[in-house]
Amino acid sequence: MRSLFFELRYLLGNAPWDTGVTPPEVVEGVERGELPPGRALDLGCGTGTNSLYLARHGWEVVGVDFSVIAIWQARRRARRARLPVRFYRADVTDLGFLTGPFDLALDIGCLHGIPPEGRERYAAEVTRLVRPGGLYMLYAFLPRPDGPPGRGIAPEEVRRLLVPAFQVERQERGEDPSGPRSAWYWLRRGELLRPSGSQ
Repeated sequence: MRSLFFELRYLLGNAPWDTGVTPPEVVEGVERGELPPGRALDLGCGTGTNSLYLARHGWEVVGVDFSVIAIWQARRRARRARLPVRFYRADVTDLGFLTGPFDLALDIGCLHGIPPEGRERYAAEVTRLVRPGGLYMLYAFLPRPDGPPGRGIAPEEVRRLLVPAFQVERQERGEDPSGPRSAWYWLRRGELLRPSGSQ
């Protein structure tokens, strides 16, 4: 049912989350040189806006989304722009077909929509795929008391899922034209633990 909702919205051209604009938080990091080109993973990539932006700035990008229509549109946009982005229609909680390491993982509004029972698997995949020292940028709606159950994610839940594998470098209040309260997180992947007895 959830996937059908997204497919219909993309089909009807009524997907307000797919703005066609790369968030200024990402643009600033790239254009100030704080995010030098490397390998990037765009989780919940939609029609590819952020993937294509990163590719234009020298990144090798993989985009993943569960919407057939969104991935079809993303691939078409990449072909037209002659950008070698790889887009996969897949579930972000099951990315066994991908191998890391990635220097950057980007999630603009994906995690907060994953049902609670899938969030542990999502976090495990992000932890597996981001290299030690790599950055995970997350934009997520906060839960609303009057909202549907399981939508949005609280800061303490973000930390429970991802710390100590990641350290929260920054957290800021997000702004969204539609009004929901939201937050940005910059999380840095920690060093992998060495086996006991290794030097």
